[in-house]
Amino acid sequence: MSTKLNEDELAKIIEFLRKQKDVLGKEEGCRQFIQEVFWILRSGGQWRELPEQYGKWNSVFKRFNRRSQKGIWQRVQETMIEHPDLENLLIDSTVVRAHACSAGAKGGENRR
Repeated sequence: MSTKLNEDELAKIIEFLRKQKDVLGKEEGCRQFIQEVFWILRSGGQWRELPEQYGKWNSVFKRFNRRSQKGIWQRVQETMIEHPDLENLLIDSTVVRAHACSAGAKGGENRR
């Protein structure tokens, strides 16, 4: 699983952000920022674990948080869900339960 967006995925997000008020800034910086956020989302890491190549984790988090408070990420998600690629799916174990036999439970007709 790649922790980077490809050029088509980035272009879709950039196109959406261009339509938002006072969000985009310089396109290259925006592309980098989107990759930074995507690294966190894909890796499941904490902000403090953001690789140094992406810059200071706290600065990235603050920028992310400002966009979040404006509802930008929610709107990005709502816009992109209309065209899901289904290339990568995340299944959260808090909502998906394993069958009892996966934990070693005995099955069969005599089970009570």
